[in-house]
Amino acid sequence: MFRRIAPPSAAELQALVERIAERIGRALERQGVLARDAESSYLALEPDAGGAMDDLLGHSITYRVAVGPGAGQKVFALQSLPAREEQPRIGVAQYAGFSLHAGVGVQAEQRDKLERLARYVSRPPVSVERLSLTAQGQVRYRLKTPYRDGTTHIVLEPVDFIARLAALVPPPRVHLRRFHGVLAAHAALRAAITPAGRGAGARGRGAAPPRFVAKETRMSWARRLKRVFGIEIEQCVRCGGRLKVIASIEEPELIERILAHRREQGGEETLTVALGARAPPQAPLF
Repeated sequence: MFRRIAPPSAAELQALVERIAERIGRALERQGVLARDAESSYLALEPDAGGAMDDLLGHSITYRVAVGPGAGQKVFALQSLPAREEQPRIGVAQYAGFSLHAGVGVQAEQRDKLERLARYVSRPPVSVERLSLTAQGQVRYRLKTPYRDGTTHIVLEPVDFIARLAALVPPPRVHLRRFHGVLAAHAALRAAITPAGRGAGARGRGAAPPRFVAKETRMSWARRLKRVFGIEIEQCVRCGGRLKVIASIEEPELIERILAHRREQGGEETLTVALGARAPPQAPLF
């Protein structure tokens, strides 16, 4: 059970974001990505040190053109608003480019607020509604919130825009979701709050009172296929009964042989499944 506590004060929030920034800075220094001198810190990304993807990522972070004839130059930005002083926000602490937001709370019955928070966390990196093409064929992206210097739009060459999209692709076998605090993998109290009672604290609980644990704590790939794409493979299309997965064939050559045999025998059935849009509608960009 979670217990409500008072929100952190502005001083506590500021101290926390400073500690986070310093620890991340030290970690980047140990990896050789960040360099510091007496006046400032800067990224020390060598063009060919970590491969093509690291090169694209470095240019994206530093707002420089990654590919094309203007490689290395600053990205063209439209400053259509006057520069302004940044106004402090309640519940937000900032330090050295880092910001920590602690101003959102969701009650158990506030489902609409929980939905807004979930949509914000799962938002895509690029908004198609704010993306357009200029008359010269360049990609223009309108910022959701103008920068302090008045920048409202970023203009990129199409090939450089593709390079920035490539920089957003996560590397293989890297966790995209990380848990901290009591939800962390080695937290002592994690076993007390997870549905299955798993966690580092489960080893030392001894004779803990029995608790209900569902048989399936993880969603199977078949259920995920139904949930994401609307494809039902666990129900027979003829009788409506339940089907059991006995094998998973992944070799392309073997799959093609099986399908070719079914086509020869005339037993291949065409199943029409209404798939939802997996990407924003391909509307003209203008």
